[in-house]
Amino acid sequence: MATNLKRRRGNPDWGKITPVISSPTEFEVEVARLGLTKSDCVASRALKLWCDRHWDRVYVPEWLLAEWGMEVG
Repeated sequence: MATNLKRRRGNPDWGKITPVISSPTEFEVEVARLGLTKSDCVASRALKLWCDRHWDRVYVPEWLLAEWGMEVG
């Protein structure tokens, strides 16, 4: 076995650009499931109930919370 081999250290992928694959948020999935457009979201009782149940666990857009008069934390 060769004793002159240098040990490679560090991350060999450092500095390489990797594509970022994003997936829809749970809020976006629910809006799609309900078949809503952005303008329909404010008037949707089903979406408001869903957001009220899940506001502490998932992202709900601040503009929508403000439209509903819910406190934006």
